[in-house]
Amino acid sequence: MAKVELKQPVVDEISAAIDGAVGVVLVDHRGLTVEQDTALRKSLREAGVAYKVYKNTMIKRAIDGTQFAPLTDLLNGPTAVAISKTDATAPARVLSDFAKDNEKLEIKGGMIEGSLQDPAGISKVAKIPSREVLLSKFVGSLQSPITNFARVISQLAEKQGAPADEAAPAPAAE
Repeated sequence: MAKVELKQPVVDEISAAIDGAVGVVLVDHRGLTVEQDTALRKSLREAGVAYKVYKNTMIKRAIDGTQFAPLTDLLNGPTAVAISKTDATAPARVLSDFAKDNEKLEIKGGMIEGSLQDPAGISKVAKIPSREVLLSKFVGSLQSPITNFARVISQLAEKQGAPADEAAPAPAAE
């Protein structure tokens, strides 16, 4: 069996992992202890992010000709890849949070929704709240005016002497 035939399944695995990805971040994980690496992998898994270490040549072959081709320039030294297909900011957020307490983890850069980001860009993206947080804030902002309106109506009803939960008396029939 030729060497290329042995490497093709790995290239195919990487290609499948990045196909449809919205967030990809590359890191240098040298110097992390087993415990630190295990904690990092657990955090990424909980956020729905795939994380794996690959040889740079395999990554280069897999991303050649794709929207992730600009990542080729970042492929030097040991490389681990964090990939998310659902939340573009999740890999950046989890890795940046982890790197704050573990200076050995070096963020090389990545691609967020088709845009190449350097380490500073990844840091900025990491500060964007998750989709769920943004949606809950949005729903809260929609509910706020309705809640305030209901509160004002209730206060007006109380001022006029009728408790808020009782209906006003019906006018007497003549």
